[in-house]
Amino acid sequence: MIDAPPARVFPLLCPVREAEWLDGWHYTMIRSESGLAEEGAVFTTPGDGEPDTVWVVTRHEPNQGLVEFVRFTHESRVCVLRIDVRPNGEDRSLVDIAYTYTAVAPAGNTFIEGFTEEAFLAAVRFWERSMNHWLATGERLPKA
Repeated sequence: MIDAPPARVFPLLCPVREAEWLDGWHYTMIRSESGLAEEGAVFTTPGDGEPDTVWVVTRHEPNQGLVEFVRFTHESRVCVLRIDVRPNGEDRSLVDIAYTYTAVAPAGNTFIEGFTEEAFLAAVRFWERSMNHWLATGERLPKA
C-alpha cells in the first residue's frame, strides 16, 4: 500500500525517478527520448557478482497505471516485471508487482532457486517503505 494517489505514484516507477527515492538503486540510461521511463526505453543496472542486467520498457501506460519491463541478465535469466498501480480511496494506491523469471542458463536456475518468497517479500516491503518515506519526507530511507 502506498500512501499517495496513483498520479503521484506512477511517475516514480522509472529508473531515473527511482534513484531519487530508493537507496542503493543505480542505473545507466541507454535509450530514452524523454530521458525517463517510456515504452522502448532501455537501461542497465549493475549486477552483484554477475553481468549487468539490461532492461527494456515494454509497456508504459500512465492512464492505466501499468508499466512492464523485460530484464535480461546475460548467461542467466530473463524476467518480465509488471507493475500495476490502482487507486485505493482518494489518497492511497494499491501496487501489484509480478515477476516472471525464466532461466536461460544454469546460473539462472541457481538464481531462481534462491529467489524465495521470503526474499521477494523482504525486497518489496523495503521498496514500499522507501516510497512511502520519500513521499512523506522527500528523503530516501537508508538501506539498513
